[in-house]
Amino acid sequence: MTALDFRNTNSLWCSVLVETLVRSGVSRAIVSPGSRSTPLTMALVRHPGIEAIPVLDERSAAFFALGQARQTGEPVVLVCTSGSACANYFPAVIEAAESGVPLVILTADRPPEMRDCGSGQTIDQTKLFGRFVQFYHELAVPEPRMELLRYLRQTVAHAVGRSFGPEAGPVHLNVPFRDPLPPIEDGSASGLVVDWDPAFFDHLETVSASAPQAVFRQKAATGRGLIIAGPAQPRDPAGYAARISALAAQLGWPILADALSPLRHHGTEVVATYDAILRNESVARDLVPRTVLCLEAWPTSKVLRSWLEASGAEVVLVAATEVNRDALHGRTRWLRAQPEQVVAEGSTIPDASYRQAWRAAELRVRSALTAAMEGMSERFEGKAAWLLARHLPRGTAVCTANSMPVRDLEYLWPSGSTGHRIHFSRGANGIDGTLSTAVGIAHGGVPTVLLTGDLALLHDSNGFLLTPKLRGGLTIVLINNDGGGIFGHLPVAQFDPPFEDYWATPQKVDFAALCAAHAVTHVAVEPWAQVVDLIARPPALGVRVLELRTDRKRDAATRKRLFTAAAAT
Repeated sequence: MTALDFRNTNSLWCSVLVETLVRSGVSRAIVSPGSRSTPLTMALVRHPGIEAIPVLDERSAAFFALGQARQTGEPVVLVCTSGSACANYFPAVIEAAESGVPLVILTADRPPEMRDCGSGQTIDQTKLFGRFVQFYHELAVPEPRMELLRYLRQTVAHAVGRSFGPEAGPVHLNVPFRDPLPPIEDGSASGLVVDWDPAFFDHLETVSASAPQAVFRQKAATGRGLIIAGPAQPRDPAGYAARISALAAQLGWPILADALSPLRHHGTEVVATYDAILRNESVARDLVPRTVLCLEAWPTSKVLRSWLEASGAEVVLVAATEVNRDALHGRTRWLRAQPEQVVAEGSTIPDASYRQAWRAAELRVRSALTAAMEGMSERFEGKAAWLLARHLPRGTAVCTANSMPVRDLEYLWPSGSTGHRIHFSRGANGIDGTLSTAVGIAHGGVPTVLLTGDLALLHDSNGFLLTPKLRGGLTIVLINNDGGGIFGHLPVAQFDPPFEDYWATPQKVDFAALCAAHAVTHVAVEPWAQVVDLIARPPALGVRVLELRTDRKRDAATRKRLFTAAAAT
C-alpha cells in the first residue's frame, strides 16, 4: 500500500479515495486543470499505481478516457474542477452509457455552504448526468474520522463495481472540498496516525465483469434460422468469435456479421455482403428466415433492418442488458446474457439448403465487389475501407468514425482471419470525440488507424492537443469530401438550396495547415498505390494524417451503381 497523506484532511481523504480506486482495479486517470480539484489531482499524481494524464479540454479528455477504457476493458477515472467544466463530459458520458464503457467520473465541487449564493465557478452538479450513469453519489465533505473514511472506502469501491456491471457504464461521484485545497500541513489529520488499521484496504479485490450464461431452446420450426452478429467489443475477440462459430455449427445456421463484430475478423465463415445481397428483391424473398438469433444489437445496414422488419421472423435477442435493444419492435424474445455464453438445447434438423443459399450468394456478390474495387482507379472513398482490410498488418487496431466510414466498413470490409480489432462509438452514433477516442485507443496500445471524414475530424480537432502525450502510433485516414457525405444518400439532398449550406455544410479548412499547427505529419495522398504503401506500415509512434480528397456527390452515385450491379450478379 502506498503511504497515506496525513498533511491535512483533504490530502488524507483523497489518498484513501485513490488507494481504494487502485485496489479496485483502476490504473489510469485523465485529469483536467482546475483549482477545486487540487486534492484529487495531487493524490492521483502521487500514487505510483496510477498513470495520471493531464488533458486541457474536458470534452476531449472524456473521449480520450472512453478510448482508453475501450482498449483496456478497465474503468478509467476522469477528474475535473467545479462549474461548467464537468458539463463538457456529457457527450462522452452519453456514449459510454449507450455502449457500456466503464468510466469513473470525479467532479470536484464547492461545499454546500458555498452553493446557491453567487460563489464563483459553481453550478448545481447534483445528478448532472441524469440517467446516463449507472450510479451517482455526492460524497460527504471530508472529515478526519475513521467512520467517514470507512464510508468513503466502501462507497468508492461500490462505484467502481457498478461501472463494471452487470451492465457496464459510467458512474459519477461529486466530491466537495473546503479549503485548504493544496496539501498544506495543518495537523488536522495527524491524530489518526496512531490508530490506523493496517488491514484497512486488504479486503478490497479487483472487480471484474460478470459473464452470465443463458440457454437458447430450439423450437421444432427453427431449422431455417439465422444468426446476426451485431456490433460488439468483447475483451477477447478471438474467443468470442470461436464460441459464436461453435454455436452456429451446432445449430447449422449461417452467420451474418457486421464489420463491427469480431466474427468478420477472426476466421469464422460468415456472410459479409448481406447489404448488397438483399438489394436483389427476388433473392431477398428466397432467403427469409423463420427464426433470427441477434447478438448484441442490429447491424448498421438499413437494407438488412428493413428486410428483417418485413420478414415476420421470430427474433431472439441476446444482450447482457435490461435496456430494450430491439429497434425493429418485432416478435422478440430476450436472452439477457453475454452472447459468447449462450448454449443451445434441443435439436432440430437444420435446413442445409438455406445455409448453402447464403454461402452461394456471398461468394457471388463478394466476387463482384472485389472485381469492381480492383478495377477502380477513381478516388472513391469506399475503396479506402476496402484497402485497409486488405493491407493493414495483422492485429492492427482500427477506429471508425460514424456516418459514411462505418457504413463503408459494413459494405466493403470482407471476412477473414486478419485479427483486426475494430473500435467504434455506436452507442449514440454521433461524431463527437472521434479523434480523442482514437488517441485514447492508441495510447499504450498497438498501432492504430482511424478512418474518418472531414467533418468528424474537425468536430473534434482539439483532440490534436492530446498528441504530444501519445505513447503509441495513430494513422488518420482522412476522407476529405468537403462536407457531410451521408446526407447525399438521404431524400433531403434533392432540395438544394438549402441542402448544401444546412446539411452538407462544406468547410474550407486547410488540413495541412491544421496539422502543421499541432506538429502532426500530413500527407496528401493521390494514387491508390501510395495509399497502399502508407497503410501497410503504420508507425508505432506518433501521429500522421493521410488526406484523401474525393468528390462527395460522385461517391454517392458510385455506391448506388456499385451495389446495384453487385446485387444483380
